[in-house]
Amino acid sequence: MSSKGKLIIFSAPSGSGKTTIVRHLLKTFPNQLEFSISATSRAKRGVEENGKDYHYLSVEEFKQKIDNNEFLEWEEVYAGTHYGTLRSEVDRIWAKGKHVIFDIDVEGGLNLKKQFGDTALSVFVMPPSIKILEERLNSRSTDTPESIARRVAKAEKELKTADLFDTFILNEVLEEAFVKAEKVVSEFLVK
Repeated sequence: MSSKGKLIIFSAPSGSGKTTIVRHLLKTFPNQLEFSISATSRAKRGVEENGKDYHYLSVEEFKQKIDNNEFLEWEEVYAGTHYGTLRSEVDRIWAKGKHVIFDIDVEGGLNLKKQFGDTALSVFVMPPSIKILEERLNSRSTDTPESIARRVAKAEKELKTADLFDTFILNEVLEEAFVKAEKVVSEFLVK
C-alpha cells in the first residue's frame, strides 16, 4: 500500500445526522482521522470561522481554483453557491499520516468514491423516513419553509442513490448509528 491514507466519506440528505456522526467519529479516532474542510463560495453564517468550518472563497476565487484544477470535486449547489474539496486539504491530512473523513453531500461523495475506488469507504446515512427528516429540519429553525421544502425534495432524490454507496447506516437511534459507524470505520481502516 502507498503512503497515502484512506478516505472515509459520509454522505446523506440534509438533516440525516451525518455531521453529528462524523463529529463522534473524530472524537473516537482522534489519532487516525482528520476532517476535510470543504471550500465554499457562500457567506459565513453566525459564528462560523474561515479554515475551521469552511475555506471561504469568493465566487471568482472559487472559479479560479476550478480552472487551476485545485479541486478533487466541486459543484454549484445553488446558483452562485459552490462547494468543493480542495486537493491540498486531502494532501495536508495525508502528510500527517492520517486518514481523511468527509461530511459531504451525496453527489460530492459519489464523485470522490469514483475517483478513489477501494481507497475510499462511502457511507450513506439514512434518515428513518422523509417525514422525520422534515421534522428534524423544521426543529433546527435555521431554514425558511421554502428552503426546507427544497431540501426535502432533494432528499427524496438522494435516497434513491443509497445503493451506490459501499454501506449505509440508518440513523433512527443516534447511539446505535454511532456504534455501527465505529464498526464500519474501524473495519475499513485495518483493511
